[in-house]
Amino acid sequence: MKTLVIGTGGREHALALALSRDPNVTEVHVAPGNPGVEGVATLHAVDPLDGQAVATLAVSLGAELVVVGPEAPLVAGVADAVRAAGIPCFGPSREAAQLEGSKAFAKEVMAAAEVPTALARVCDTAEAVEAALDAFGAPYVVKDDALAAGKGVVVTDDRQEAVDHAARCDRVVIEEFLDGPEVSLFAITDGSTVLPLQPAQDFKRALDADAGPNTGGMGAYTPLPWAPDDLVADVTRRVLVPTVHEMARRGTPFQGLLYAGLALTSRGVRVIEFNARFGDPETQALMALLDTPLSTLLHGAATGSLAEVGLPAWKDASAVTVVVASENYPAAPVTGDVIDGVEAADALEGVDVIHAGTARDAEGRLVTAGGRVLAVTAVGDDLTQARERAYAGIELISVRGAHHRTDIALRASQDA
Repeated sequence: MKTLVIGTGGREHALALALSRDPNVTEVHVAPGNPGVEGVATLHAVDPLDGQAVATLAVSLGAELVVVGPEAPLVAGVADAVRAAGIPCFGPSREAAQLEGSKAFAKEVMAAAEVPTALARVCDTAEAVEAALDAFGAPYVVKDDALAAGKGVVVTDDRQEAVDHAARCDRVVIEEFLDGPEVSLFAITDGSTVLPLQPAQDFKRALDADAGPNTGGMGAYTPLPWAPDDLVADVTRRVLVPTVHEMARRGTPFQGLLYAGLALTSRGVRVIEFNARFGDPETQALMALLDTPLSTLLHGAATGSLAEVGLPAWKDASAVTVVVASENYPAAPVTGDVIDGVEAADALEGVDVIHAGTARDAEGRLVTAGGRVLAVTAVGDDLTQARERAYAGIELISVRGAHHRTDIALRASQDA
C-alpha cells in the first residue's frame, strides 16, 4: 500500500515511522515533512492547507491512503478534496472537524449526545466574560473558541490573566474547573464503528511538578497502571460512541481519529475537549506500542470497513516520550540553534527520536525551527525502564538554551 502523510510535525514523523515498519506498506510519502522523516519516507513540497494541491500530489503518486495529520488542514477541508479525487483519506471532513475547530460546537454536540463534560458558557463580549468568571469562580478556565495550536487555553487563579486572554480572542468558552487527573483516549472510527486505543497521559505545563505556562505538551506515557480497569469501556460507551452517533445523525459523520481529553473527577469522567486528529505527544508513545499494523486501522476507517478490523493489539511494554523544547518556549521560541547528538540518541536500544520543530540550515546542519523541537520516545519492559531509556537519549542531545521536563511518568513509575 502506498501511503501519503500530510504535515510537518512530530505526530506526522511518528505516523510515518509506524507506517514504514508496517508490512502492508510498500511506500511512505510525507508532505511537506521535516528532516527527521527523511530516513523513512520520501518528502514532497506542498502547502498542507491547499486541498487541491494535496489531492493532485496524491493522484500523481498513486497513493492508496492519505493521512491528514494536523488540525488546520482538516478544518480547511483538505480531507474532502482528497476524497473527491477518489482516494481513501484518513481524517474528518471540514464540517466534522469543527469538533476541534470550535469549542462551542463541541459543547453543542456533547449536550445533544448527553456526553458528560464541564459546565460552560460561550462568551463574545467583555460583559459576558465577567459574568461567566463570576459564575464559575477560580481556578478560571478560558478557551479560545477557534484553533490555537494547543495554546488557546488558560487555566489560572489570576482573574486578570483570564480576562486578558479572553480579550485576545474573538469568542471564548469559559468553563468550570475540573479536578482530578487528566487522561487522553483516542479512538479510530469510520463514522459508525468505534475502536478505542489504549489511554495515555500527557503533561501540558512547561516545568516540572506541573508548574509554568500551558504548552502543546511536554511529554507523555502509556499505558496508565493507575487507571481504572473499566476506563476504556466506560469512555467508549458514554463519550466516544454517543459523539460519533450524534455526528452521523447530523449528517456530518466523523471519520478519522477522535481524541477525547478527559478529567477523572470526583464526580466521574468528564470531557475537557475533543480533537479531530492524533494528539501530540501522546501519538509518539502510542505508536511505539501499537502491535496491529497501523495501515489496517487507518485504511479501515477511510473505507468504512473498520468493523472487519477488530480492536487494536498492543505490545506488553511501556512507552515514555520526553519533549525537548527550544529556548523561551512557549512564549517566544528561539529558532536557528544547532542540534547535536540526535543520531547517537536514536541509536540507543528502544529509543526513537521524533522530529517536530527541526530544519536544515544553509550549511545542512540540523537546527531548531519551532517551539517543541524533538520528542525522545523510548520503549521498556515497564515505565521505569522506558523512562531510563528516554532520559538517556535526552542526555545525548545538545541544543543551546533548550529545556525539558525531568518528571515525565515519574509518579506513575514509582507507584506501579
